[in-house]
Amino acid sequence: MRNIFAVARREFQGYFNSLIAYVFLVIYLLLTNWLFFRPFFLNGQADMRNMFAIIPWVFLFFVPAITMRLWAEEKKIGTMELLMTLPIKDSEAVLGKFLAALGLLATALILTFPTPIIVSTLGNLDPGPMWGAYLGSILIGAAYLAIGVFISSLTENQIVAFIISIVVIFLLYIMGNDMVLFSAPAAFASVLEFLSLGSHFDSIGRGVIDLRDIMYYLSVIVFFLYLNIKSVESRKWR
Repeated sequence: MRNIFAVARREFQGYFNSLIAYVFLVIYLLLTNWLFFRPFFLNGQADMRNMFAIIPWVFLFFVPAITMRLWAEEKKIGTMELLMTLPIKDSEAVLGKFLAALGLLATALILTFPTPIIVSTLGNLDPGPMWGAYLGSILIGAAYLAIGVFISSLTENQIVAFIISIVVIFLLYIMGNDMVLFSAPAAFASVLEFLSLGSHFDSIGRGVIDLRDIMYYLSVIVFFLYLNIKSVESRKWR
């Protein structure tokens, strides 16, 4: 655990030692609040649902921006070999990088707390669905991160990692969309819906906590972190 947190601390500090974290947090907060409050006063309801409905789409671009450098930069500047010679396991390095990215994402969500406070002053905000939606946001964000970190380990080009991460996450998200399910063969529709990142977020985003949805996201996270570890191990053997 000590090695994992050492790597996580190094990577998390790296975000704030550059402009990455500050640019990410500022743009994320401005964009999210603008998209939320623009129709908010027209609806006339003290409801956070619209905010959480746009978070998966905002994360679609911001999460790959966080993860694209984690392994790709290490490869490009040649520090990956140095990292692999340290007395840490590959799994510890992978988990440390993942936790650092998750820490930055959690910071962004924490900084949105003034929004529900403002909404609650304007009406009777139901806290149950709100907290459930925050849980769903961190789960889907963590799943995005696991995918992005894995893809970053496959290339030394950050732009390539960024674009591929967006494409993969987008496809995994929309495969449960009604339009996709309607056009898909009936035999595969239920499979696509189950595998979709979006279909599992819809119920949590409404504040409905289902253990199956939580287990799904945890399984996605573990699966892509496992692939990440294998990717790092294969590079070491090469």
